[in-house]
Amino acid sequence: MNLNKPVFLASSSDEASSQKKILEDKYGKNDFDNADVIVVLGGDGFMLEAIKSHMDKHLPIFGLNYGSVGFLMNSSNENDLVNRVNQSQSIKISPLIMKAVSVEGSIHEAIAINEVSLLRETHQASKIKISVDGKVRLDELICDGVLISTPSGSTAYNLSAHGPILPINADVLALTPISAFRPRRWKGAILNNESNVKFEVIESKKRPVSVVADSTEFRDISSVEVHQSKDQVVELLFDEDHSFDERILNEQFKF
Repeated sequence: MNLNKPVFLASSSDEASSQKKILEDKYGKNDFDNADVIVVLGGDGFMLEAIKSHMDKHLPIFGLNYGSVGFLMNSSNENDLVNRVNQSQSIKISPLIMKAVSVEGSIHEAIAINEVSLLRETHQASKIKISVDGKVRLDELICDGVLISTPSGSTAYNLSAHGPILPINADVLALTPISAFRPRRWKGAILNNESNVKFEVIESKKRPVSVVADSTEFRDISSVEVHQSKDQVVELLFDEDHSFDERILNEQFKF
């Protein structure tokens, strides 16, 4: 790679904001029209928002961790930043496309880099019917919720819900229940990434359910359809000595 015109984005934290100014003084203050790489300063949450907000710029994204977990980020060492960026390894990911219909008939659309989650809103368990490519696969899942995750998101909420960790280049999605009550032993499924998944909320007024695409939430929904985009792609950059593949592999051997 030959990238030397970064545009810097910083989260609202004081540390990230002050470092942004230092980096712009050192490497220049570019805008999206002349930049060739986006450098994001913050945590995973800010990175997800930056990806979705600037996916249409078609620029590679390199993250510097000024958050807590920082799984999508690189270390916050800014020394020789341009050289780090040019020696980095890249992965390409495609978002999930979500379309939800509310109980009142409103239509909500969003994209998700990590996962789309359906979650109960009250003390009562949710009841959800699940169809894959037009065929009902589960008539009734009684649960706290259910989620569908991309490989890049499989180490996030999906892993906390005891879902599988997926290799970043795998052409699959993880379908994972959240605290399933019935069928009690159902642990989820691994689906082809060309699958179209539909969730229908049973007794949606009595047992209200919300849907969350990463951090974008819509409440009181009756159905949700999810598929992975075939034409939207984002390129993420990771330090050569700590690639995303290595991070995912390490997660599988942590106790």
